[in-house]
Amino acid sequence: MIGKVAVSVTSVILVVGVALAVVAVVHHNASKNNAESLSPQMKMVKDICSKTDYLDACQKSLSPVAEKGNTDPKEFIKAAIQATINEVSKSANFSDMLVQNASNIPRVKMAAEDCKELMSFSIDELQASFTTVGESDLHTMNDRADELKNWLSAVISYQQTCLDGFEAPEYRKLMEDNLNDAASLTSNCLAIVSELADILKVFGLEFNIKPPGRRLLSQDGFPTWFSASDRKLLASVDNGRVRPNAIVAKDGSGQFKSIAAAVAAYPKNHRGRYVIYVKSGVYNEYITIEKNMKNVFMFGDGPRKTIVTGRKSNRDGFTTFKTASFSAIGEGFICKSMGFQNTAGPEGHQAVALRVQSDMSAFFNCRMDGYQDTLYVQAHRQLYRNCVISGTVDFIFGDSSTVIQNSLIIARKPMDNQQNTVTAQGRADKRETTGLVIHNCRIVPEQKLYPLRFKIPTYLGRPWKEYARTVIMETTLADFIQPLGYLPWAGSFALSTCSYFEYANRGPGSRTVRRVRWKNVRVISRREAIQFTAVPFLQGNFWLKATGFPFLPGLRR
Repeated sequence: MIGKVAVSVTSVILVVGVALAVVAVVHHNASKNNAESLSPQMKMVKDICSKTDYLDACQKSLSPVAEKGNTDPKEFIKAAIQATINEVSKSANFSDMLVQNASNIPRVKMAAEDCKELMSFSIDELQASFTTVGESDLHTMNDRADELKNWLSAVISYQQTCLDGFEAPEYRKLMEDNLNDAASLTSNCLAIVSELADILKVFGLEFNIKPPGRRLLSQDGFPTWFSASDRKLLASVDNGRVRPNAIVAKDGSGQFKSIAAAVAAYPKNHRGRYVIYVKSGVYNEYITIEKNMKNVFMFGDGPRKTIVTGRKSNRDGFTTFKTASFSAIGEGFICKSMGFQNTAGPEGHQAVALRVQSDMSAFFNCRMDGYQDTLYVQAHRQLYRNCVISGTVDFIFGDSSTVIQNSLIIARKPMDNQQNTVTAQGRADKRETTGLVIHNCRIVPEQKLYPLRFKIPTYLGRPWKEYARTVIMETTLADFIQPLGYLPWAGSFALSTCSYFEYANRGPGSRTVRRVRWKNVRVISRREAIQFTAVPFLQGNFWLKATGFPFLPGLRR
């Protein structure tokens, strides 16, 4: 009896095994036949989309090009961008609808208004990307990859900023669901551009990747629209030699008594630098350098003499995005010898002094003072040189490509039961070119914190988003920096995906033997560190010279 049962079981196993083998062969042959039956164009779609994280969304967006029999790689890339524009436009319309429907819920209404504005910025960046791909020939496509990645990374930053404005979980989930397709397609576009060299090989095209160029630059390294006087102006370090377009003075000795009035006087379709000189004084006003206000150069009489101040805060009902005393959006904004404050205090929680999303922006000899969220480096390429930045919680944060050089970073005394975190970087996609670099700076406690510096913990950073990336190099770290170095955001969130790199730091806080044991927290080599210096990380050799400010192009030593 036992023998018969054994034989029966064996027979069943053999039958099942044969059946599974037949199914496997049939499935393999079917897959092989399907692959062989694909048109050359659909094979191209499949190959391109294999580089992305959202395969189905990618194939859906590119299939119409293939169905037309098109084999031009530019048309596939343009189709991916256009599909993203369409979805972001839908999200903008949804935001507008939400503004109207939530008119009696102030915080939700404000967050929805932020989203509407941010989706508008996103569409602008995507349209610039679409135009760039259309205007580029195949031999220059790789040269423009850094520009495209910069813009697409900014779109991801805007989408994240939109979501972060919603405090109520149900409304955040509502917006997140609406943004889902747009976010997936944006990620796919970034993946396609990031893998551009390999994708061109799919089309039988292989070019040598040259250093990225900018169509706005002439041979001397300055933008082509700069006049000879513009070049002299920005090469001059002496403000006395600068002839401003507008002078602001509270005492009436200038053309304007407020910064807002001088900014509003920015001429339509202005070309070249628009120079605003702001005389000594405390200017209690909220300033925005709008998107259409390009190449503004604003300077004052010193960071403790010419000060822009405000006190909007999250506690008072404002989204973080809208708390900034000063916001720089228009491309090419540069600033010298000014101070920016938010005086809401630590009890105000999120309260931004300066928010910057201006591409190719630079700040020299400036000061940013606040507590939580002092400096919001929101998007694009930014340089800070010889500045002072103070705060408590996440006081340098955002999702830009930012280098802070030769600056003093001051941790302040926070509220009771709070701890300081110098940075909170917000890279949400692993292919974003963004990151926060602190280079040749000093990180120290303020006088009020000094006697309590070992009781109140201060960390170098915590990961705000999944792929947060922060690099601290050739910097002096005072003794109050926690030996662990970094603080989790919430539980195990991002601990296996964030990157915290250190190189050649000095001072008692620079010892790394007790740093957290997360997957990608480590001391990097000199070769790795060079990648995060101003020239390669910001493509700085193509625009930093035009600011007229000194900067470290590479490592200090």
